[in-house]
Amino acid sequence: MSNIVYDVVEDYIRETLEQNTGQIREMELYAEENSVPIIHKEVAELLKVILKIHRPKRILEIGCAIGYSSILFSSILDNDVEIITTERNPVMLEKAVENIKKAGLEDKIKILVGDAQETLKDIDGKFDMIFIDAAKGQYKMFFDMVIDKLKVDGLVISDNILYKGMIASDDLVVRRKKTIVKRMRDYLDYICQSDYLDTSIIPIGDGLAISYKKSESK
Repeated sequence: MSNIVYDVVEDYIRETLEQNTGQIREMELYAEENSVPIIHKEVAELLKVILKIHRPKRILEIGCAIGYSSILFSSILDNDVEIITTERNPVMLEKAVENIKKAGLEDKIKILVGDAQETLKDIDGKFDMIFIDAAKGQYKMFFDMVIDKLKVDGLVISDNILYKGMIASDDLVVRRKKTIVKRMRDYLDYICQSDYLDTSIIPIGDGLAISYKKSESK
């Protein structure tokens, strides 16, 4: 249960969408069995449509986990993409390297090992899309570090933006999550009110924000 939409709606959508096969499905099952957070099925299908329309050639992902999103993005784009991603958890990192190698994508997906706050400092070049799916209380910090690396007409996609509904309602906030909730609300206020971005907040999965960069940041 995500607290974002009614369970019956969420279940219907997930049952109606076509099930993945092959390695993507294997990773989904692994994530489910080992409580690894990956993008929700309905979010993955929306991103599939967005990527096919936008056709990014270079993607920055903040938060690799087991490599699910990176491998999915590459498969959607027929492997015609360069993806740079970040991961600091050694267990996740080991599994991600294994999955990327199994997919034959070592030359397409590069993992920056370590805390993203440090590894992001050394990134060169521009990106067509940035996908943020890391520590929820640090989204604004990550955004500030990389937004100048995003091309005009590029996309910033932020996952888990409603955080089990807590961002939308104080009634759902767990006490130990108050700082994260405040920071995420501040981040959403920023990307929704920035003159150089157009942002949509979509209540699917755990909440998704899609921001279009229409000019350089000021």
